[in-house]
Amino acid sequence: MKVLVLTGPESSGKSWLSSEIQAHFGGLLVGEYVRHFIDIEARETRYDDITPIAQGQLSWEDEARARQPSLLILDTHLLSNILWSRTLFGACPSWIDQALLARHYDLHLLLSPETVAWHDDGQRCQPQLAERQAFFQASQQWLDLHRQPYQVLQGDWKQRKDAAFEAVTRLLKA
Repeated sequence: MKVLVLTGPESSGKSWLSSEIQAHFGGLLVGEYVRHFIDIEARETRYDDITPIAQGQLSWEDEARARQPSLLILDTHLLSNILWSRTLFGACPSWIDQALLARHYDLHLLLSPETVAWHDDGQRCQPQLAERQAFFQASQQWLDLHRQPYQVLQGDWKQRKDAAFEAVTRLLKA
């Protein structure tokens, strides 16, 4: 099983691209638990929600891993939970970082916020490019610090898709 993660700031194409990857390569796609959580709770997220959101994301990931698909595509993983918790609340439960590091991911596709427009979907909160660039940089720093395999995707939507397909093709041949 190869595990692919799409990560980076909001409105950079993670959900769209993960669906495109699944449509082209097959595999099993795991979405963002936080979107499900926000839809159910129908309120602003609080710091107390970080643990159940992270646990929900892990549960969805674990259920998918147990099915052992040849390609597991994660629209997000705990890195987003960590960075959003720090961004919104200035802190993050320490167990989340440890839980993320305990798992193996074959490749992260880190999506840049530049050259694509921000789209308000009712759950997003970083309309300023500088905010999304800071989130991108924090993501890249974490991946570098923990020596995680990643490839930056940038450019327009077609360039992102083409680069992602090339990366997934290499991943599946490895």
